[in-house]
Amino acid sequence: MHWLELTVTTHPDAVESVSELLSRYTTEGIVIEDPIELLEDGQAYRVRQGEPVQVHAYTPIDGTEEEISQRVREGLWHFASIGAHFVGELQTRAVNEEDWANAWKEYYHVTLIGERLVIRPSWREYTPKPEEVVLTLDPGMAFGTGLHPTTRMCLEQLEKRVTPGMRILDVGTGSGILAIAAAKLGAEFIHAIDNSSVATESASENAALNELAEQIKVELGELTPESAGQMKGQYDIVVANIIAHVIGAIAPQLATTVAPGGLLVVSGIIEARRPDAEGPLLETGLELVEETMIEDWLALVFRKRA
Repeated sequence: MHWLELTVTTHPDAVESVSELLSRYTTEGIVIEDPIELLEDGQAYRVRQGEPVQVHAYTPIDGTEEEISQRVREGLWHFASIGAHFVGELQTRAVNEEDWANAWKEYYHVTLIGERLVIRPSWREYTPKPEEVVLTLDPGMAFGTGLHPTTRMCLEQLEKRVTPGMRILDVGTGSGILAIAAAKLGAEFIHAIDNSSVATESASENAALNELAEQIKVELGELTPESAGQMKGQYDIVVANIIAHVIGAIAPQLATTVAPGGLLVVSGIIEARRPDAEGPLLETGLELVEETMIEDWLALVFRKRA
């Protein structure tokens, strides 16, 4: 079998919409290729902010690919006509069966996040510097390697705030990258939950890949009033990289799980949706202590009063 690679170049703020469109026509996952620049060491890269991003998807060449391509082009035309952000035209290329299994891997590189966190895809070689903390990740095509602005901001907050012995709760763990980062930075125990079995399987595999299966408890589930009550005040840092309205909906549960004096880090918040998350969290009595922004994405840090 041959595969058709579908590629769209777009403004970073339109990546979510373009990814959702392409995901309708593939069961093989989406690959997001961020613009990167090689660092002086010649081994690792850093993401360049604000520049166009490429989104890739794959569909079998089985007689339906022309219709799929046309539908994608129509969807992109609608985005371009009503949106404020640049969305490019669809580009396609055929990929041989023997090349397809690894074609998407070429878009993932060893990447430096923050000051010393290094994300290493499992198939890339890297020799770390003494001060660096290396996270080995096998994202598959269902999850990225921590390059999305919201994930980068959460990683930077963890790098700054995690200290040895801490207990961490990771809500919506995805690939498990935040949980792994917390463990590598010295956290004693990390509870990682997600309502997707695909996510928990990926997180468990990545925890094992980093030899952290004992330190990271991965669990399929949601943060409900009942489960949050059982975790009341247990965690020094709670991190939730989801989306604004979901964060707002579970604000009381998130606040419940934070220990007195502890922190809540939330992201996945587009600037226009900030009130959906911030308002309900402030109503719980949490205090906003820091905010960071990349492009139109926000990360908010709250403290629970002791």
